[in-house]
Amino acid sequence: MISELVVDVQPKEVSIAVLEDKNLVELQKEARNVSFAVGDIFLGKVKKLMPGLNAAFIDVGYKKDAFLHYQDLGPNFNTQQKFIKQALSDTKKFPSLAKTQILPEIEKNGSISDILKVGQEVLVQIAKEPISTKGPRLTSELSFAGRYIVLIPFADKVSVSTKIKSSEERARLRQLIQSIKPKNVSVIVRTSSEGKRVAELDHELKTLVKRWEENIVKIPKAKIPSVVYEETARTVALLRDIFNPSFQHIHVNDPDVYRDVRDYVSLIAPGREDIVQLYKGELPIFDNFAITKQIKSLFGRTVTYKSGAYLIIEHTEAMHVIDVNSGNRSKGSDAQEKTAIDVNTSAADEIARQLRLRDLGGIIVVDFIDMAEAANRQKLVEHMSKAMANDRAKHNILPLSKFGLMQITRQRVRPAMDVDTTESCPTCFGSGTSKPSILFTDNLEGKIDCLVNKHHVKKFTLHLHPYVAAYVNKGFVPLSLKWKFRYSHSMKVIPDQSLAFLEYRFYDPEKNELDMKEEKEIK
Repeated sequence: MISELVVDVQPKEVSIAVLEDKNLVELQKEARNVSFAVGDIFLGKVKKLMPGLNAAFIDVGYKKDAFLHYQDLGPNFNTQQKFIKQALSDTKKFPSLAKTQILPEIEKNGSISDILKVGQEVLVQIAKEPISTKGPRLTSELSFAGRYIVLIPFADKVSVSTKIKSSEERARLRQLIQSIKPKNVSVIVRTSSEGKRVAELDHELKTLVKRWEENIVKIPKAKIPSVVYEETARTVALLRDIFNPSFQHIHVNDPDVYRDVRDYVSLIAPGREDIVQLYKGELPIFDNFAITKQIKSLFGRTVTYKSGAYLIIEHTEAMHVIDVNSGNRSKGSDAQEKTAIDVNTSAADEIARQLRLRDLGGIIVVDFIDMAEAANRQKLVEHMSKAMANDRAKHNILPLSKFGLMQITRQRVRPAMDVDTTESCPTCFGSGTSKPSILFTDNLEGKIDCLVNKHHVKKFTLHLHPYVAAYVNKGFVPLSLKWKFRYSHSMKVIPDQSLAFLEYRFYDPEKNELDMKEEKEIK
C-alpha cells in the first residue's frame, strides 16, 4: 500500500488529506485562528465545583467553561499543585522539577471538593476540543507526545506499550529508558519504538524535556487564563502519529509549512526528507491530486459505494446512524442471502473508510441488510473488525443485535468532519432566476476591467469551474488571451473543481481572495 500526504495551506485554513493507493481515507481541516487544540496546555482557574458529577468547570478563556472530571486529575495532582504554587509565589527563582518532592498519589475514588477550591489556579491540558454546545474536556495529567515515547512530568515510572509482545524487547526498552530519563518524569514507550537504538530514543527524550522546560517557565508571568504550551501544528502532529515506511510522498503548497514538515521528517526519519516535496503547480493542489472530486463524492448524506448500493449517513446530537441499502441490486429470493452478504461486506469496508474520513466519534449505529444465517452475521462482524484494524482511534465493535443493528463506539477528541457538498447558486442566490447565462463572460470581463483599471491590481489569478475555464480558454484566439492583451499580461485563468458552475474567485499572488462577487439584489 502506498500512502501519501497532501497539505493545502490557505490564508484562512489548512487542509490535510491522507491517501492510500490514491484513495482518500483521512481529511483534516483546521482554521488558522483556532486557539483550542488537543494537546494545548493552559493555566486556568476553577470556576465552579459540581460534587454531583465529581467534576469542576475551569475557565481557560473559552466562551464555555471547560470540564475537568476527578478521574482526569491524574494520580500526581498534589505534586503538580505544589510545583505551581512555588512557581507563582517566587517569581525570581523558578522551581526545579528534578528537586521537587513527589507527594503521595490522590485517592482513586476521592471527591473533587477535597482536592479543588473555587478560584484555585490549575495547569490543564486539552483532551477533547469543544464539540457542539460543549466546552473543551480537560486533563491535569500533562503529556508531551513524540513519535517513540510520551513524556509525563510529576511522576517517576516507565511503561511499555502492551502491543510490543516480545518480553526481551520490553525489558530492553524499560531498562534503556530508565537509565536515560530525568528524575520525576514518567515515560510511556510507544509501539513504534520497538527495535530502535538508544541514540534515537535519547534524542527524542531530550527534545521532549526541552519542550517542557521552555514552556513551563511561562507560568510566573502568565495571566490567568492563558496558554502555556501550544501543540505542534496540525500538519506535524498528524504526521507524527501516522508516519510509517509506506509513505512515498508528502506534498505541501506553502514554503513555510514545507520547511517545517521537511525538518520534522529529517528528525524522525533521517535520510528520507526528500519525500517532502513543495508543490508549485498552477492548479489547486487538491484538484491536481484528484482529492476535490473524492471529497464531493464521499461526503454528504448519501454515499454510493458498489454496484448501485449506497449508504445513508445521519448525524444527531447523541449518535451517528448509518443505513445500508442494496439499491438496484438483484433481489430474487434464491440470491437474497448472497446479495445481503455481498452488500454488507462491501458496506463494512466503506463504513470503516467513512469513520476515518469524517472522524466520526461517540456511538455509531449501523443498520445492515438482514441476514438469516448466524454464521454470516458472525463473518460480517469479523470483516468489520478487520476493516477497522488500521483505524488509529480507539474503537469497540459489538455483535449484531437480533434486529440486525451493529453498535460501534469510537474515540472522539474533536468535532466530526462535516463537508457540505451541495452548491448554492452564486448567480441567483436561491431565488431560481438569474441573469442570462450568455452574458456571464461579459459580466466577468467587467469585473476584470474594474479590478485592473479602478483598483490598479495587475497581477492576479481568476479561478473558474473547469467547464467554464475550458470555454474561456477555447478557440483560435481564446477569451482569456483577449483579456490578457486588453487588461493585464500577468492574469491567469485557473480551473478549480471546488467552485460551483457559474462561480468565480479572484486571488492575488499571496492567495488572498479579492472580493469582486455579485451582491444579492434586495427587492
